[in-house]
Amino acid sequence: MPGLAEFLPTFLGVGVLMAATLALLLAFRTPHPFAPALAILRGAVQLAAISFVLGGVITSPLWVAVALLVMFAVAAMSATRRIGWSLHHLGLVSGSMAAGIGMTLAVIFATGAIAFTPRYALAIGGIVIGNGMTIAVLAGRRFKESVYEHWEEVEGWLALGATPRQATLDLARRTVYSALIPSTDQTKTTGLVTLPGAFVGAIFGGVSPFEAGRFQIVVLAAIMAAGSITAVMIIGILAPVRVRPATLR
Repeated sequence: MPGLAEFLPTFLGVGVLMAATLALLLAFRTPHPFAPALAILRGAVQLAAISFVLGGVITSPLWVAVALLVMFAVAAMSATRRIGWSLHHLGLVSGSMAAGIGMTLAVIFATGAIAFTPRYALAIGGIVIGNGMTIAVLAGRRFKESVYEHWEEVEGWLALGATPRQATLDLARRTVYSALIPSTDQTKTTGLVTLPGAFVGAIFGGVSPFEAGRFQIVVLAAIMAAGSITAVMIIGILAPVRVRPATLR
Protein backbone atom coordinates (compact mmCIF):
# COMPACT_ATOMS: atom_id res chain seq x y z
CA MET A 1 0.00 0.00 0.00
CA PRO A 2 1.43 3.44 -0.87
CA GLY A 3 2.83 5.50 1.98
CA LEU A 4 1.39 8.82 3.08
CA ALA A 5 4.31 10.72 1.56
CA GLU A 6 3.32 9.55 -1.91
CA PHE A 7 -0.06 11.26 -1.55
CA LEU A 8 1.32 14.65 -0.47
CA PRO A 9 1.46 16.06 -4.05
CA THR A 10 -2.13 14.92 -4.53
CA PHE A 11 -3.24 16.60 -1.32
CA LEU A 12 -1.40 19.78 -2.33
CA GLY A 13 -2.89 19.91 -5.83
CA VAL A 14 -6.44 19.19 -4.67
CA GLY A 15 -6.08 21.68 -1.81
CA VAL A 16 -4.98 24.47 -4.15
CA LEU A 17 -7.86 23.76 -6.55
CA MET A 18 -10.37 23.72 -3.68
CA ALA A 19 -9.04 27.00 -2.31
CA ALA A 20 -9.16 28.65 -5.74
CA THR A 21 -12.73 27.46 -6.30
CA LEU A 22 -13.87 28.68 -2.90
CA ALA A 23 -12.14 32.06 -3.25
CA LEU A 24 -13.73 32.67 -6.65
CA LEU A 25 -17.24 31.76 -5.47
CA LEU A 26 -16.89 33.91 -2.34
CA ALA A 27 -15.63 36.86 -4.38
CA PHE A 28 -18.58 36.51 -6.76
CA ARG A 29 -20.96 36.06 -3.81
CA THR A 30 -22.41 32.88 -5.26
CA PRO A 31 -25.05 31.14 -3.11
CA HIS A 32 -23.67 28.19 -1.13
CA PRO A 33 -20.01 28.92 -1.99
CA PHE A 34 -18.70 26.12 0.27
CA ALA A 35 -20.74 23.41 -1.49
CA PRO A 36 -18.10 22.48 -4.13
CA ALA A 37 -15.28 22.27 -1.58
CA LEU A 38 -17.38 20.18 0.79
CA ALA A 39 -18.37 17.95 -2.13
CA ILE A 40 -14.69 17.35 -2.94
CA LEU A 41 -13.92 16.47 0.67
CA ARG A 42 -16.88 14.14 0.87
CA GLY A 43 -15.95 12.54 -2.45
CA ALA A 44 -12.37 11.99 -1.30
CA VAL A 45 -13.49 10.27 1.90
CA GLN A 46 -16.00 8.12 0.04
CA LEU A 47 -13.46 7.14 -2.65
CA ALA A 48 -10.91 6.20 0.01
CA ALA A 49 -13.47 4.03 1.76
CA ILE A 50 -14.74 2.37 -1.40
CA SER A 51 -11.17 1.71 -2.56
CA PHE A 52 -10.47 -0.30 0.59
CA VAL A 53 -13.78 -2.14 0.35
CA LEU A 54 -13.63 -2.99 -3.35
CA GLY A 55 -10.12 -4.33 -3.01
CA GLY A 56 -11.57 -7.33 -1.22
CA VAL A 57 -14.96 -7.79 -2.91
CA ILE A 58 -14.45 -6.96 -6.59
CA THR A 59 -14.39 -10.64 -7.54
CA SER A 60 -17.44 -11.59 -5.47
CA PRO A 61 -20.76 -11.44 -7.39
CA LEU A 62 -22.73 -11.10 -4.15
CA TRP A 63 -20.75 -8.18 -2.77
CA VAL A 64 -20.61 -6.46 -6.14
CA ALA A 65 -24.41 -6.68 -6.28
CA VAL A 66 -24.61 -5.19 -2.77
CA ALA A 67 -22.26 -2.36 -3.80
CA LEU A 68 -24.38 -1.58 -6.86
CA LEU A 69 -27.57 -1.55 -4.76
CA VAL A 70 -25.98 0.89 -2.32
CA MET A 71 -24.85 3.10 -5.22
CA PHE A 72 -28.33 3.04 -6.69
CA ALA A 73 -30.02 3.87 -3.38
CA VAL A 74 -27.73 6.84 -2.74
CA ALA A 75 -28.17 8.07 -6.33
CA ALA A 76 -31.96 7.84 -6.15
CA MET A 77 -32.11 9.69 -2.84
CA SER A 78 -29.69 12.38 -4.03
CA ALA A 79 -31.71 12.97 -7.20
CA THR A 80 -34.96 13.07 -5.24
CA ARG A 81 -33.62 15.75 -2.90
CA ARG A 82 -32.72 17.92 -5.90
CA ILE A 83 -36.16 17.54 -7.44
CA GLY A 84 -38.06 18.01 -4.17
CA TRP A 85 -38.11 15.42 -1.41
CA SER A 86 -41.25 13.34 -1.01
CA LEU A 87 -42.06 9.66 -0.99
CA HIS A 88 -43.90 10.13 -4.29
CA HIS A 89 -40.83 11.66 -5.90
CA LEU A 90 -38.58 8.98 -4.39
CA GLY A 91 -40.73 6.27 -5.92
CA LEU A 92 -40.84 8.13 -9.24
CA VAL A 93 -37.08 8.63 -9.42
CA SER A 94 -36.25 5.13 -8.18
CA GLY A 95 -38.65 3.45 -10.58
CA SER A 96 -37.53 5.50 -13.58
CA MET A 97 -33.84 4.99 -12.89
CA ALA A 98 -34.30 1.28 -12.20
CA ALA A 99 -36.16 0.81 -15.50
CA GLY A 100 -33.52 2.65 -17.53
CA ILE A 101 -30.49 1.13 -15.84
CA GLY A 102 -31.94 -2.37 -15.60
CA MET A 103 -32.98 -2.55 -19.24
CA THR A 104 -29.65 -1.15 -20.41
CA LEU A 105 -27.49 -3.52 -18.40
CA ALA A 106 -29.67 -6.47 -19.40
CA VAL A 107 -29.13 -5.69 -23.09
CA ILE A 108 -25.38 -5.21 -22.67
CA PHE A 109 -24.79 -8.49 -20.87
CA ALA A 110 -27.39 -10.51 -22.78
CA THR A 111 -25.87 -9.56 -26.15
CA GLY A 112 -22.33 -10.17 -24.93
CA ALA A 113 -21.30 -6.60 -25.71
CA ILE A 114 -19.42 -6.78 -22.40
CA ALA A 115 -18.61 -9.97 -20.51
CA PHE A 116 -20.89 -10.58 -17.54
CA THR A 117 -18.28 -10.63 -14.77
CA PRO A 118 -18.35 -8.97 -11.32
CA ARG A 119 -15.58 -6.57 -12.34
CA TYR A 120 -17.33 -5.36 -15.50
CA ALA A 121 -20.75 -5.30 -13.83
CA LEU A 122 -19.41 -3.02 -11.13
CA ALA A 123 -17.59 -0.76 -13.58
CA ILE A 124 -20.35 -0.19 -16.10
CA GLY A 125 -23.10 -0.36 -13.48
CA GLY A 126 -21.52 2.42 -11.44
CA ILE A 127 -21.03 4.62 -14.50
CA VAL A 128 -24.60 4.18 -15.73
CA ILE A 129 -26.07 4.75 -12.25
CA GLY A 130 -24.11 7.98 -11.83
CA ASN A 131 -25.13 9.35 -15.19
CA GLY A 132 -28.72 8.21 -14.69
CA MET A 133 -28.80 10.23 -11.47
CA THR A 134 -27.53 13.34 -13.25
CA ILE A 135 -30.08 13.05 -16.06
CA ALA A 136 -32.89 12.43 -13.56
CA VAL A 137 -31.98 15.63 -11.71
CA LEU A 138 -31.72 17.67 -14.92
CA ALA A 139 -35.04 16.35 -16.21
CA GLY A 140 -37.00 16.81 -12.99
CA ARG A 141 -35.66 20.24 -12.10
CA ARG A 142 -35.84 21.63 -15.62
CA PHE A 143 -39.42 20.47 -16.10
CA LYS A 144 -40.57 22.13 -12.88
CA GLU A 145 -38.71 25.31 -13.78
CA SER A 146 -40.19 25.33 -17.29
CA VAL A 147 -43.74 24.88 -16.00
CA TYR A 148 -43.20 27.61 -13.41
CA GLU A 149 -41.77 30.02 -15.98
CA HIS A 150 -44.44 29.28 -18.61
CA TRP A 151 -47.39 28.89 -16.28
CA GLU A 152 -49.47 31.47 -18.16
CA GLU A 153 -49.06 29.39 -21.29
CA VAL A 154 -50.03 26.19 -19.47
CA GLU A 155 -52.98 27.91 -17.83
CA GLY A 156 -54.11 29.16 -21.23
CA TRP A 157 -54.14 25.64 -22.65
CA LEU A 158 -56.08 24.40 -19.62
CA ALA A 159 -58.62 27.18 -20.08
CA LEU A 160 -59.10 26.09 -23.71
CA GLY A 161 -60.00 22.58 -22.55
CA ALA A 162 -56.67 20.81 -22.83
CA THR A 163 -55.89 18.07 -20.34
CA PRO A 164 -53.07 18.71 -17.85
CA ARG A 165 -50.83 16.37 -19.85
CA GLN A 166 -51.64 18.09 -23.15
CA ALA A 167 -51.05 21.52 -21.63
CA THR A 168 -47.44 20.66 -20.73
CA LEU A 169 -46.63 18.33 -23.64
CA ASP A 170 -44.36 20.74 -25.50
CA LEU A 171 -42.53 21.71 -22.31
CA ALA A 172 -42.10 18.03 -21.44
CA ARG A 173 -40.57 17.20 -24.82
CA ARG A 174 -38.16 20.13 -24.67
CA THR A 175 -37.18 19.18 -21.13
CA VAL A 176 -36.23 15.64 -22.13
CA TYR A 177 -34.10 17.05 -24.94
CA SER A 178 -32.40 19.52 -22.58
CA ALA A 179 -31.69 16.86 -19.95
CA LEU A 180 -29.86 14.74 -22.53
CA ILE A 181 -27.74 17.57 -23.98
CA PRO A 182 -24.67 17.02 -21.71
CA SER A 183 -24.58 13.27 -22.43
CA THR A 184 -25.22 13.84 -26.13
CA ASP A 185 -22.41 16.38 -26.41
CA GLN A 186 -20.04 14.14 -24.44
CA THR A 187 -20.79 11.26 -26.81
CA LYS A 188 -20.41 13.40 -29.96
CA THR A 189 -17.06 14.84 -28.88
CA THR A 190 -15.50 11.67 -27.47
CA GLY A 191 -12.00 11.32 -28.85
CA LEU A 192 -12.01 14.86 -30.25
CA VAL A 193 -12.51 17.03 -27.17
CA THR A 194 -12.31 14.56 -24.29
CA LEU A 195 -10.92 11.14 -23.47
CA PRO A 196 -13.55 9.63 -21.16
CA GLY A 197 -12.56 8.15 -17.83
CA ALA A 198 -13.57 4.61 -18.74
CA PHE A 199 -11.34 4.73 -21.84
CA VAL A 200 -8.34 6.18 -20.04
CA GLY A 201 -8.79 3.89 -17.05
CA ALA A 202 -8.93 0.81 -19.26
CA ILE A 203 -5.70 1.82 -21.01
CA PHE A 204 -3.95 2.51 -17.71
CA GLY A 205 -5.12 -0.94 -16.61
CA GLY A 206 -3.21 -2.53 -19.46
CA VAL A 207 -6.01 -2.98 -22.00
CA SER A 208 -5.22 -2.24 -25.65
CA PRO A 209 -6.54 1.06 -27.05
CA PHE A 210 -8.87 -0.88 -29.37
CA GLU A 211 -10.43 -2.84 -26.51
CA ALA A 212 -10.63 0.33 -24.40
CA GLY A 213 -12.45 2.07 -27.24
CA ARG A 214 -14.86 -0.86 -27.60
CA PHE A 215 -15.64 -0.72 -23.88
CA GLN A 216 -16.11 3.06 -23.99
CA ILE A 217 -18.58 3.07 -26.87
CA VAL A 218 -20.69 0.48 -25.04
CA VAL A 219 -20.59 2.72 -21.96
CA LEU A 220 -21.66 5.78 -23.95
CA ALA A 221 -24.52 3.90 -25.60
CA ALA A 222 -25.60 2.62 -22.19
CA ILE A 223 -25.61 6.13 -20.74
CA MET A 224 -27.74 7.45 -23.59
CA ALA A 225 -30.23 4.58 -23.42
CA ALA A 226 -30.58 4.56 -19.64
CA GLY A 227 -30.77 8.36 -19.54
CA SER A 228 -33.43 8.53 -22.24
CA ILE A 229 -35.64 5.98 -20.48
CA THR A 230 -35.16 7.69 -17.11
CA ALA A 231 -35.91 11.18 -18.44
CA VAL A 232 -38.98 10.14 -20.44
CA MET A 233 -40.45 8.20 -17.52
CA ILE A 234 -39.87 10.99 -14.99
CA ILE A 235 -41.28 13.69 -17.24
CA GLY A 236 -44.13 11.47 -18.39
CA ILE A 237 -45.30 11.03 -14.81
CA LEU A 238 -44.67 14.65 -13.77
CA ALA A 239 -46.32 16.09 -16.90
CA PRO A 240 -49.99 16.21 -15.79
CA VAL A 241 -49.73 19.47 -13.79
CA ARG A 242 -52.83 21.18 -12.41
CA VAL A 243 -51.16 23.61 -10.00
CA ARG A 244 -48.22 25.87 -10.59
CA PRO A 245 -45.14 24.20 -8.99
CA ALA A 246 -43.11 25.96 -6.32
CA THR A 247 -39.72 27.39 -7.24
CA LEU A 248 -36.71 25.16 -6.61
CA ARG A 249 -33.72 26.06 -4.51
